[in-house]
Amino acid sequence: MQNEKTSLKAMFGTYPKTAPLKAGQVASDIVELDIAPVDNAQSAFKDVVRAHLFDVAELAVVTYLLAFDAGHRYRLLPFVMNGNFHHKSLYARADDEFGPRELKGRRVAMRSYSQTTPAWVRGILCDEYGIDMRDVHWWSQQGAHVAEYKDPEWVRGMDKSLSLEEALLAGQVDAIIAGGAIENKDRLRHVIASPLEAARAWSERTGVVPINHVVVVKDELLKTSPRAVAEIYRMLIESRALAGDMPAPASRDLQPFGFDALDASLRKVIDYAFEQQMISKRYSPEELYGDVRNVLEKN
Repeated sequence: MQNEKTSLKAMFGTYPKTAPLKAGQVASDIVELDIAPVDNAQSAFKDVVRAHLFDVAELAVVTYLLAFDAGHRYRLLPFVMNGNFHHKSLYARADDEFGPRELKGRRVAMRSYSQTTPAWVRGILCDEYGIDMRDVHWWSQQGAHVAEYKDPEWVRGMDKSLSLEEALLAGQVDAIIAGGAIENKDRLRHVIASPLEAARAWSERTGVVPINHVVVVKDELLKTSPRAVAEIYRMLIESRALAGDMPAPASRDLQPFGFDALDASLRKVIDYAFEQQMISKRYSPEELYGDVRNVLEKN
């Protein structure tokens, strides 16, 4: 039937911008989204890059780059689900005084080397503070969501019995990269001084915002149902608008959408992933988008 909707399996985390979509407040005559009951998208990343369970899904941008590099053919939509400044994500003990330029020879731990937040932090350290990747002892607690990926040889595995904060406070490492909330605020400090001001100045100078999670679609869907892909993009934008979550005029949007708005940030995270030996080549955005640009422009 000509008017039959395309039924698609979808996975998005729960945020203000996705709430209208998940509540069925965004109407479509073209697609019907079967949205998985997932609040924390990260918990379903392996279902995306290993089991390929979803036609459209939220995915950490570095996880997406690793998956693309490994041959898992998803295409990128120019829609960022979330982003955040990460100058604040590097912590040391409050009584251990050193700055970001003094990380040479020190031990820095993270949940996973292939996680997006550490990729941004490492890249910023190299770009802004003259750190060489091989000058730091990188410690990782977990492997990657992408099964084919292996950490570079300079990354060391660490004991999972202690949390990152516990390992830091016990003196096992000198610094940690942690994107979430910190429990021991009185005992830890930011390695980069005045991190929010430093992040804003960096973003203003470079035009880059640290994008974390993006939206991807199966390449097969792009080929067989291009109108459905364009409709998904429209629905995501409408859901964000219904949530009252659109950026204020002249403000820097940490969750950009649209090819131009995303370009500088996407190119920078590709550079970082390549320079940190997580992907085998420096992909162009056009390679990641495939035919998405043409499809969105036509529909």
